[in-house]
Amino acid sequence: MKKSLFVLIASVGFLASCTMSYPGIATGNEIVKSGTASRKVFMGIAIKPVDLSIEKAAKSGGITRVATVDYSVKRGLFFTTYKVEVTGN
Repeated sequence: MKKSLFVLIASVGFLASCTMSYPGIATGNEIVKSGTASRKVFMGIAIKPVDLSIEKAAKSGGITRVATVDYSVKRGLFFTTYKVEVTGN
């Protein structure tokens, strides 16, 4: 009984989290700085408007010329985190 309960809890723990990441844009600009825009959402409900634009991520890092953009989504049991990372000069 205890072993079955442990296997069940371990299985839920392993399946509860998933991270997906993929590149969006790549240019020939020099990489000097990086900036991010991210948002954590509870059970798919965003209370405030969510701005995950490339412009916001670039502005947070002081970037005027974008070199690369990477998108990632990390899903948990209750929370999902969306992130845009921009590098450039």
